Amino acid sequence: MALTGRIRVWPKAVAANFARMRRQGGNAAAVVKADAYGLGLGGVVPALLAEGCTQFFVARLEEGMALRALAPQARIFVLDGVPEGTGPALASHRLIPVLGSLDEISRWQGEAALHVDTGMNRLGLPPEGVAEAARRLKDRAPVLVMSHLACGDDPNSPMNAEQLSRFREALATLPTAPASLAASGGVFLGKDYHFDLVRPGIGLYGGHPQPGHGPNPVQCVVRLTGTILQLRRIGAGESVGYGGTFHAARPSIIATLALGYADGVLRSAGNRACAVIRGRRAPFVGRVSMDLIGLDVTDVEGVAAGDEAELFGPALPLDEAAAAWGTISYELLTGLSRRLPRVYEGTQ
Repeated sequence: MALTGRIRVWPKAVAANFARMRRQGGNAAAVVKADAYGLGLGGVVPALLAEGCTQFFVARLEEGMALRALAPQARIFVLDGVPEGTGPALASHRLIPVLGSLDEISRWQGEAALHVDTGMNRLGLPPEGVAEAARRLKDRAPVLVMSHLACGDDPNSPMNAEQLSRFREALATLPTAPASLAASGGVFLGKDYHFDLVRPGIGLYGGHPQPGHGPNPVQCVVRLTGTILQLRRIGAGESVGYGGTFHAARPSIIATLALGYADGVLRSAGNRACAVIRGRRAPFVGRVSMDLIGLDVTDVEGVAAGDEAELFGPALPLDEAAAAWGTISYELLTGLSRRLPRVYEGTQ
């Protein structure tokens, strides 16, 4: 059966990016939440294990359970902590919750990490709770104390130094334990931010850890393509798609591509983004609909029905595509539909 759209993933490139982050930041764990950022745990985790990754972070209990089946010996941290009723499953699957409140510290007696809030103001112990947490943990030190940078992707943000200072203050109060502050962006802020463990996420999957600040230090790992179903010639002034939001300024050739917002291509990409066909960029014309996108291929020599169009990948960087869709690389990847098959290839 012909595929009208597919996601090609290069697991070896994911593993190479993990190795790159480890060289930069020292001891590293892989963040594989949201089904490995939409690329598929089953396709990505074996390559990370082969590269020597022994520690992973997920967000939810269910993600940890799925990961445990793939990585029986790994240390798996669950960022959501211990929501009511999840304790037995966490214990039976040997998952390590990241505790973020005094209540969780009191309720959970097993192996745990501790999350300290240093300015993100989401999960984690607020500064005023750190001393009490230290008292409650005096006889059972956490296996890890962590926090999360709000602006690690921006090396010029003064908030990075502020959070680093607050994190050090918290560590001085808490029982001695390994510490972790840096995710992908923080890895490239320097050694002061590395501590005992770095936690790369988007950088493993080809997203720039610090967009707009130099060349991307990691490899492309994923390519989204769709198939051209039909070519149509239109005259100057004719419109394309719902709402007539595009009118041709010249006689044009329009390709109808078999992808749409049901596949995860955001509607906001209409009349803004582009695809690459036969080495040439072809702009989106008209609105992105549920299953179809119009492309202006007038200047693409030799274009034909059945050709593949790349929406991001080696020819069109992930972060550039995300910006054109009006989003960021994280949302672009995790929003890709499950109706698109993930095809895992040995080499890029």
